[in-house]
Amino acid sequence: MSDYIKLNKANWDERAPLHAASTEYGTQTFIDDAYHLSDVVRFDVPLLGDISGFRGVHLQCHIGTDTLSLARLGAQMSGLDFSPAAIVQARALAERSGALIEYVESEVYHATSVLPPASFDLVYTGIGALCWLPSIDTWARTVSDLLKPGGRLFIREGHPMLWSINEGREDALSVEFPYFEREEPLVWDDECTYVETDVRLKASVTHAWNHGLGEIITALLTHGLDITGLVEHQSIPWNALPGQMVCDDHGEYRLKEAPWRLPLSYTLQAVKRRG
Repeated sequence: MSDYIKLNKANWDERAPLHAASTEYGTQTFIDDAYHLSDVVRFDVPLLGDISGFRGVHLQCHIGTDTLSLARLGAQMSGLDFSPAAIVQARALAERSGALIEYVESEVYHATSVLPPASFDLVYTGIGALCWLPSIDTWARTVSDLLKPGGRLFIREGHPMLWSINEGREDALSVEFPYFEREEPLVWDDECTYVETDVRLKASVTHAWNHGLGEIITALLTHGLDITGLVEHQSIPWNALPGQMVCDDHGEYRLKEAPWRLPLSYTLQAVKRRG
């Protein structure tokens, strides 16, 4: 196991039970309301469209709230995550919600060792996933290997321009971190997670990478996918730039001033070529 996987896995293993217990993830609402969808998937629905009957896999699914939401839209879902603690929480949520979802523990790059290749109609990846992967090319190859010919990739992710902004500055949008993929990771040491909790993380060090939008698109094209849609958004579902954002009624955060200055997230869709 490489150092980045060991460090990041330990961090997410600590986060998983904290997130499952948090009001932000709202797991009890999923259990109480069989029609409830996560804010993330609800945002995706207009572009995602009808996925009834699809066989789908959610890569880097974490504790499964978005995976469960996709299942409630009619897809036969599998979820994959490298954190065993997250998989425990995801399985518990599915069981308590009465959903049949297959969850597997694996690193993304090894997905086809635990899931059948070329068997999925939909590969879904949500917010805050790609930054934990060092190679976008290897990720794109994995996506292609999982999809059937004609199968779809759907990803909504934080915009690489946002990831390059220093979130510690409340007085300006300051570009201080790499936009493009680099071999060297960004190394963070943070005892806090993004939900409200008094618990401090012991495994506080993580490694992350940015990937430029052109790099992502080129990697997908290289591995046999055609881009069918790309939309950049002026919102993102967490307070990514504290002191500079406001939250709307749908749980989306936008810049308080001149929101047209910066794309905060994007939705990218692609289809695997036939033949």
